[in-house]
Amino acid sequence: MGIAVIEDENDFMKNFIDKKLSDRLEKYFEFLNRMMIEEQIKKRGIKDEKLLSAFSKIQRHKFLPEALWSRAYDDYAIEIYPNQTISQAYISAYMLEKLKLSGTEKVLEIGTGSGYQTAILCLLAREVYSVDIKENLMASAEKNLRTLELSNFHIFTADGKRGLISHFPYDRIIISCAVKNVNEEILSQLSIGGLLIAPIGNEESQEICLIQKTDKGFEIEKYIKVKFVPMI
Repeated sequence: MGIAVIEDENDFMKNFIDKKLSDRLEKYFEFLNRMMIEEQIKKRGIKDEKLLSAFSKIQRHKFLPEALWSRAYDDYAIEIYPNQTISQAYISAYMLEKLKLSGTEKVLEIGTGSGYQTAILCLLAREVYSVDIKENLMASAEKNLRTLELSNFHIFTADGKRGLISHFPYDRIIISCAVKNVNEEILSQLSIGGLLIAPIGNEESQEICLIQKTDKGFEIEKYIKVKFVPMI
């Protein structure tokens, strides 16, 4: 009986210590997330309050393998799997701000990746459709999104070069990988007045380009230079 009591006490102490450590770690990541928003995003000119609020609610480390948690809030893109990165937080914020999301939009995201940007989009748009060609990533991304109890997303394993014709038109399209150009098939899925943003260029360097579809055709604006992994 005495042994059983000792084992129960040991289990209690272990659970107590684990809970304390977990709480401290969570507070540490909350601090890192706040610092990321202040130092990497706001100080570089991102002002959209809804966007900043969305970043504050979605913790970046939860979309990375645990071995990479210590780097989750660093100021650069992180390779999470071979030829698969999670974008630099500032670049994601920059592209999302250009989309001018009001909360009523239906959005297509080409390149789900870890699901981090998908989660932020869920807080900014009415409905999010996300597509990625890598099936192993999709399972992990969906699990992460479900854990956050987000429900306004639909993810598909498919070739992003073709967009997602089954649910078009879209008010906004964001392409999260480098493309040499945006093909007609994807452009045709954008609604009149809609916006598409993408890193366009060669494998070594691209420019963030914002394309608006009008009743007369397409208008394009070019912004900062970036380097994304190419679309497969």
